[in-house]
Amino acid sequence: MLKPIVAGLSRVANSLAIAANVAGTITVLGLVTILNVDVIARGVFSAPIKGTYEIVQMSVVFIVFLQLADVVRVDRLTRSDGFLNILHISRPKLTANLRRIINAISAIFMGLIAYIMFPEFLHMWETQDFFGVPGVFTAPWWPVKLVIAAGCALSCVIFLLKVITAQDRPQLIRAPEHDEPSQ
Repeated sequence: MLKPIVAGLSRVANSLAIAANVAGTITVLGLVTILNVDVIARGVFSAPIKGTYEIVQMSVVFIVFLQLADVVRVDRLTRSDGFLNILHISRPKLTANLRRIINAISAIFMGLIAYIMFPEFLHMWETQDFFGVPGVFTAPWWPVKLVIAAGCALSCVIFLLKVITAQDRPQLIRAPEHDEPSQ
């Protein structure tokens, strides 16, 4: 009964993580385009694009939190697991349990960030607070808060799936581990 629910949730979470990663990649491409156009406009026409600084600020946050869940999904989040790799040779069950504990703690932290950010998103949505220079370029804060909350919430779900399934890559579509090159 629980296995089909976990499998379904895993498919949905993985699909959302991949879609968010695609959105983050598109944001990177948009940012590169804006920066190149700004450099050309500054150099050739002495007319920089207004709001480039603010767009870069917002884009960096978008890129990080849009791609965070997919990084967690494919187990590429930066961490030092040298000790676990050494311990795995002699104590694989202990290592697996330690990884589960680390994933559980990670889920808690991601959940706390999402929990804290969601009310901030609602506040920014209601007040329509903005950043930038009025009359030059302004942008609302709420999309930034929403992306942070959603990215952390999705990362929390993926970490929880890793804890429940006792796998670092639950239902990740990849070649079997014996076909992958050793690291």
